[in-house]
Amino acid sequence: MTRSAQSAATATPPQETPADRVVSEAIAFLTGPGAAANDDIPRRIAEVREEIARTGTYRQTRAEITLGARVAWRNHARCVGRLHWQSLKVRDRRDATTAEEVFEACVEHIRTATNGGNIQSTTTVFAPREPGGAQIRIWNPQLIRYAGYRRPDGTCVGDPANADLTEAFQRLGWKGRGGRFDVLPLGIQMPGEEVELFELPPDVVLEVPLTHPDLPWFAGLGLRWHALPVVSDMRLEIGGVSYPAAPFNGWYVSFEIGARNLSDRDRYDMLPAIAEHMGLDTGSTRSLWKDRALVELNVAVLHSFEEAKVRIVDHHVVSKQFCTHIEREERAEREVPTDWTWIVPPLSSSTVPTFHRTYENRDLRPNYYRMPSAWPDPGASSQTSVTVRVREKTRRAVSASSNRPRQSPDSAQTMA
Repeated sequence: MTRSAQSAATATPPQETPADRVVSEAIAFLTGPGAAANDDIPRRIAEVREEIARTGTYRQTRAEITLGARVAWRNHARCVGRLHWQSLKVRDRRDATTAEEVFEACVEHIRTATNGGNIQSTTTVFAPREPGGAQIRIWNPQLIRYAGYRRPDGTCVGDPANADLTEAFQRLGWKGRGGRFDVLPLGIQMPGEEVELFELPPDVVLEVPLTHPDLPWFAGLGLRWHALPVVSDMRLEIGGVSYPAAPFNGWYVSFEIGARNLSDRDRYDMLPAIAEHMGLDTGSTRSLWKDRALVELNVAVLHSFEEAKVRIVDHHVVSKQFCTHIEREERAEREVPTDWTWIVPPLSSSTVPTFHRTYENRDLRPNYYRMPSAWPDPGASSQTSVTVRVREKTRRAVSASSNRPRQSPDSAQTMA
């Protein structure tokens, strides 16, 4: 072998550039399932290549975003509610260029998706991340979340899962009422700008007071939960384009509220109080007091949502639906990536069909991916001006730390 041949054989292959990756993912998406809806795929690929070469990215059509968002739901391994992926309503709001416009679009999302209690699966897609990294961020992990107020003794009033976010908003000047179910404002940050806080109009948030069909004292616990779970800390990836602000909702699986939000020790931790009202022996695990209290809490959730005519599904029904989804996808010769630890319910696990199966878990795209927290480290030193607003009215200007992202654990919520 000649020296030149040896050199060619050992040469390092050219490194893939960010633009190359966008082209690769774009082509995979445009030629993937559902691409037949485009009458001229080669022409569209040529357009995309030219635009990426010129700008580093490309603008997707509404049809591409609609298909991509639906397939992203179908591919999301942690969601048990994927049977309904084709019915996802996709709202294209890439035209929103101010924090107030994003806020108004979020309010409209909540109104239309709540749909008087007949929950409609919906996603609202805002402007994509720019090639340089500039992006829109919604600070809240969900559009509707309850505040968590830490006390000096280490206890928390409200939802402990949101205590860090609550304190971040308080540093920005927000004043909560100090209650157990205070709805947090939305923190919206546009590219290159400071975060702005917006209070949600009270009439837009539908809440369900919890009662029990057989335990009259249950209403006295003062529990309630919001009807709509809108996840807002996940980026939507479609064909090489990233949408960091793309709020998504399905409807609740009852265990999300009854067996996690209200019962986890690091959330509302209601099982001891319920067991005490039931007269159970909490001094021994053999009384199964946690199990019995957990069941009654979930009975209350299902009963209350049904009485309020708000759409919800129990873990038995949704598990059967997921098995139906698998059968349909297998007939269509498509993979169903699945994370067993999220698909199997935390309540009565072995009684549902999803418990007794094994699954492959692959990262298929398009998909949704959780992002690090957007709110700042309280130890950051630099200060910027932040506006706190109540729907079209500026309330006050306050100071806030610069927004250095901080990693946070996954939410307990599924994308149901």
